[in-house]
Amino acid sequence: MKPAPFDYLAPVTVEEACAALAEAGGGATLLAGGQTLLPLLNLRMSQPFIVIDLNRVAALKGISRGQACTRIGAMTRQCEAIASAELARALPVLVKAVKHVGHHQTRNRGTVGGSIALGEPAAELPATAVALDAIIEIVSVRGKRETAAGEFYLGPYMTTLEPDELVTAIRFPDWPQGHITLFREVAQRPGDFALVGLVGALVVEDGKVARAGLAWFGMGPTPIRARSAERMLLGQPLEAIEANAVAERAVADTAPFDDHHASAEYRRTVGARIFARTLREAFPAKEAA
Repeated sequence: MKPAPFDYLAPVTVEEACAALAEAGGGATLLAGGQTLLPLLNLRMSQPFIVIDLNRVAALKGISRGQACTRIGAMTRQCEAIASAELARALPVLVKAVKHVGHHQTRNRGTVGGSIALGEPAAELPATAVALDAIIEIVSVRGKRETAAGEFYLGPYMTTLEPDELVTAIRFPDWPQGHITLFREVAQRPGDFALVGLVGALVVEDGKVARAGLAWFGMGPTPIRARSAERMLLGQPLEAIEANAVAERAVADTAPFDDHHASAEYRRTVGARIFARTLREAFPAKEAA
């Protein structure tokens, strides 16, 4: 298959990219890593008038420290995130999630911002951004704005991003050193989108859960925050936590669906089991007691 004809532009600044988006009037598509876009172009499921290649925009790349946060440029490659010692220290669960994105070959081209902006409901990175309270930085010729990751996703591949806007970076607030990371997914094969997935982090202070950020992927039309489970955990002594009860509360927040990969009932059942198992494994001292 070959894509439908389109014009191609490779800007070198964010301003050039924004101007091209505005001029296209909704007829442009952004090229980041291209791991999703190129197959869609070849199958003619996407037929933009112009493809704007962001790979030469240096300002969209890199990992840096901000005020009580870590900032990841939208064009930072997934393999770069995995290799970052800074991310491994500050956001170990993000690194763990990125390692499950696609395959080694696709992670060499795929970008952190591209995955988060796409909004695939069964993908690891959008859910990680939601769980960790990430802030998405957005720009257009009309100016800059920010939005919480939890408010960014509207439906499958649907976000609050306007046609003339692009994501420039994602800011992840700091979590204390030694926080507990939670990650588990069930997929048919390594590299496939998850049938069911869980990601998040917990902070324990004085034997009690002081902070919690948990989200599902593959369990509804968007990444889903497990807010009921978070509320159930907060303030609880570790010895009082009933993993199965928290898992049932977490699954109650989801909206799974039937498809040709799995049924909604399968997703609920497996989701509850992996949530409870992951939570028990997070508190080995409690289990030993």
